[in-house]
Amino acid sequence: MTELQPGDIAPDFTLVDQDGHDVSLHDLRGGKVVLYFYPAAMTPGCTTEACDFRDSLASLKAAGYTVIGISRDAPSKLREFRERDGLTFPLLSDPDHAVHDAYGAWGEKMNYGKTIEGVLRSTFVIDESGAITHAQYNVKATGHVARLRKTLGLD
Repeated sequence: MTELQPGDIAPDFTLVDQDGHDVSLHDLRGGKVVLYFYPAAMTPGCTTEACDFRDSLASLKAAGYTVIGISRDAPSKLREFRERDGLTFPLLSDPDHAVHDAYGAWGEKMNYGKTIEGVLRSTFVIDESGAITHAQYNVKATGHVARLRKTLGLD
């Protein structure tokens, strides 16, 4: 696994969102993007993180950021997650974890004392030109968005 660093160009992708529409990173050029990878929709940690992004969305949007979540979940599950928790940003499906791989958000991790392969909860901030300004790996779901807001100078 290769971790991306600030200054790297964010790998481009096109994935399907919760409604079956294609979303491409290159279409968001000219604006800032917060791209976060999470393990599974509707699990406790992922719900906490998604709801924190939802609750911070107004200030992130006001600062020019588009928030996008990516998981391996099917679009139908993402739609259910979005509706259940009132999420107001796109959730993208990456079932073969190809985009996770491109961002270094897939690899070995410890889970209940065992080493497994899976999603590494990660967040990337991408500037208007497509360069990564912040790359955060193995973040904790609880409090992550507050820490990110502080890093971005939004608190």
